[in-house]
Amino acid sequence: MSAWPEGYGLHVLDEVDSTLDEAARIAPRMAGPVWIMARRQVKGRGRRARPWADPAGNLASTLVMRPEGTPAQAALRSFVAALALFDACVAVTGRAQGLALKWPNDVLMNGGKLAGILLESSGQGRGLGYLAIGIGVNLAEAPLPEAVEPGAVRPVSLLSETGVAVTPEDFLGELAAAYARHEACFVTQGFAPIREAWLARAARLGEGITARTGRSETAGTFETVDEQGNLVLNTANGRVSIPAADIYF
Repeated sequence: MSAWPEGYGLHVLDEVDSTLDEAARIAPRMAGPVWIMARRQVKGRGRRARPWADPAGNLASTLVMRPEGTPAQAALRSFVAALALFDACVAVTGRAQGLALKWPNDVLMNGGKLAGILLESSGQGRGLGYLAIGIGVNLAEAPLPEAVEPGAVRPVSLLSETGVAVTPEDFLGELAAAYARHEACFVTQGFAPIREAWLARAARLGEGITARTGRSETAGTFETVDEQGNLVLNTANGRVSIPAADIYF
């Protein structure tokens, strides 16, 4: 198991409403970045305020920090977190086969959703009070298919897809160590190497996908992710850059 990264705190709870909510509570008094883990989360949430199911034995965690830079730069840490999740999965299973990263914030295993990332922050304009990176991983059990919205990627668990059983505590140790490595790269070298590494692991790159928002739907070929983290599609009407959307295959 990887050593816990220097400079990162750890806050473990038996039960909490949401690790993201706990991040907001402790942010004003923390001295440095802190990982929060809950053995039971009763009000977990995903993108667009959708409920996030947390069966027993899965990882419910949030990294809360006060990064420098603009909110837009801080948001690029969703890619840092995705790379860390990929590396943690490889560390505990011994293989990368079947793993892929789905824009903007999911980790896939054998085509199913294994993990999700959700960023929340406080502050306005250029000021950022704190950044919270919520991470949920289906380690032991996947939510029932009816727990996800129609058309979404089917949920899977690490145990069901690989046969590997790992505790949330052990997985978090690998995740925290991997995140610290990629964070150091991001801080010292910028987004370019993070973007390159993410694209090398991207699901459906060069293939047709559909991006949906609350107002529109855009179908096209997944060309790349640009320097701002936007999805770039080649469509019948030309190249389109999309800052936020749900992706369907």
